[in-house]
Amino acid sequence: MLNDKTILITGGTGSFGNCFTKYVLEHYNPKKIIIYSRDEFKQLLMSNKFKEYGDKLRFFIGDVRDKERLKRALEGVDYVVHAAALKQVPACEYNPNEAIKTNIHGAQNVIDAALDSNVKRVVALSTDKAVNPVNLYGGTKLVSDKLFVAANAYAGMKDINFSIVRYGNVAGSRGSVIPLFHNIVKGGGTELPITDYRMTRFWISLTQGVELVIKALEEATGGETFISKIPSFKITDLAKAMYPDYPTKEVGIRPGEKLHEIMVTTEDSFTTYEYEKHFIVYPQVVWNNKQKPDLSGRKVREGFSYSSDNNTEWLSVEDIRELLKTVDLEK
Repeated sequence: MLNDKTILITGGTGSFGNCFTKYVLEHYNPKKIIIYSRDEFKQLLMSNKFKEYGDKLRFFIGDVRDKERLKRALEGVDYVVHAAALKQVPACEYNPNEAIKTNIHGAQNVIDAALDSNVKRVVALSTDKAVNPVNLYGGTKLVSDKLFVAANAYAGMKDINFSIVRYGNVAGSRGSVIPLFHNIVKGGGTELPITDYRMTRFWISLTQGVELVIKALEEATGGETFISKIPSFKITDLAKAMYPDYPTKEVGIRPGEKLHEIMVTTEDSFTTYEYEKHFIVYPQVVWNNKQKPDLSGRKVREGFSYSSDNNTEWLSVEDIRELLKTVDLEK
């Protein structure tokens, strides 16, 4: 599906953008991949990293806050992956207006620019923090998700749809606890801080996140939220897997932090279908006859929820230790 297509990634110099670009270039033959982001130095680093692909990659300096710049960047683009966001929870709490400008106004700009161009598909990256949000970052991403779902109402006769993929912190990413533990030990720390011994999380790799986005590009008809079926783990087991000889200390849950990652709420259960490797939350309001559930799946029971503490698949300490071999902690 991605062969001979032009794809634009907002926030494309981040971890996801780098992984997505590498995956697509290795598995498909796209016409062009456009990296749309603000940081020219990161674009330089990325262009050097992928220089063997020559004209397949283009770099466009711009901000999702700038609608006119987005419109120019989207000329000739087939698919958009919206990954740009302010993601750091403390930074969003301290700079709420900036988070709103990027995560909400920026989302609307992407939608408007896509509707005004000949874009065919838009997939927006969401987060577990948008589900029952307890911090500003989650609140802004909830609004962003609602905007992308509702954008399908404005498509009219255009061949365009908007969908969402949702997952939590990627294993080994800057926002995850894995590099935190690693840096503490590397810096000479003698114990590992754990906010709450009951805490659980989902395990997803960057590659799995990329594959979920590609599934959404291939299968979405408009308004769906795609959620991978992935295993859970206990933070205490992660500490044992990484540094079994290090003691842990419970330090208390941080502001805006949750005990567990929630992907599907009980309220979502009314429109959620389960498939072999993923769930899809369908929109409660539909705007055209294309937006119908894929009946190859099974509708979940009323009151169903999917969170890292009620998951049926769990990683043992040994499982985690094996998966950690795939995580680059020195990047």
